[in-house]
Amino acid sequence: MITSNHLAELKYVGNEKSKLTLHLFFQILGKIRMAYTPRKNHWWHITLYVYEKGFTTGPVPVDDGAESFSISLNIQDHRVDISKSTGEVRSFRLEKDLDISDFYNYLCSVLKELDIRAEIQPKPYELGISKKFSEIHDIHHYNKKYSTAYWKTLLWIDSVFKEFSGRFYGKTCPVHLYWHSMDLAVTRFSGKKAPSGSSMQDREAYSHECISFGFWPGDEKVQEAAFYSYTYPSPEGIEDKPLEPRDANWILNNGSWMAILTYADLRKNDNPKKVLLEFLESAYMAGAELADWDIENLRVPPLKDL
Repeated sequence: MITSNHLAELKYVGNEKSKLTLHLFFQILGKIRMAYTPRKNHWWHITLYVYEKGFTTGPVPVDDGAESFSISLNIQDHRVDISKSTGEVRSFRLEKDLDISDFYNYLCSVLKELDIRAEIQPKPYELGISKKFSEIHDIHHYNKKYSTAYWKTLLWIDSVFKEFSGRFYGKTCPVHLYWHSMDLAVTRFSGKKAPSGSSMQDREAYSHECISFGFWPGDEKVQEAAFYSYTYPSPEGIEDKPLEPRDANWILNNGSWMAILTYADLRKNDNPKKVLLEFLESAYMAGAELADWDIENLRVPPLKDL
């Protein structure tokens, strides 16, 4: 397919193993960050971030905050970079045949050299894999082309999500990457409490009413990359609210309605940024109106109107 915009092609089908390899790398980095970072509401302390060369933990405190370190998947140069505030730096290459066991064991040994111990739950989270990271030898499919396309796609989406986030006066999370599900997300909150979730994870994530927006690279259920939005709690009748563009639609996901715009459909447009912002805005208005949010007072006016 020929498109007139700059967006890279990003397919799930045919790249399942490459995506899973990258996903497991993310989980290892995220678990290490979670082990050291002080708690932040809604699990905001465990996420990863897009940066100019790939994906990073950002600064992680150690030694009671006297020092910090970061771990980055440098997709641009296909290596892992570990930096400590003492000035020490370590790196190792991301190669096609690097399996999860070697990645995990080598990263742990490098951290140990820097007096950092990776004391984490050493198993993948909700991926249907029972082996420990140190025992996974059959997943070794780092793909430079896929990883580069994924990073460049998220680099662009990160900037659009940040622009959309800046239109809202209420509580909003940073644009960040949740490693458990491999989705880039930003969430707006009304300020009102929400019904308690069934699990500890959900009770923390959904303690307050929210409308979340995100992008994920596809999975076994939805086998293509897509943008999404959902309102929690999901208001009755939201599936009847209009969405932009016309390619967007509502799907039932785990008993709640979710707005979906596939990445492939977005790539068909000459102005994908404009179309994506329209999708995000329409999904927000659908949930905010039905949930009786204070839309006008939460809207950021243009600077000329201040």
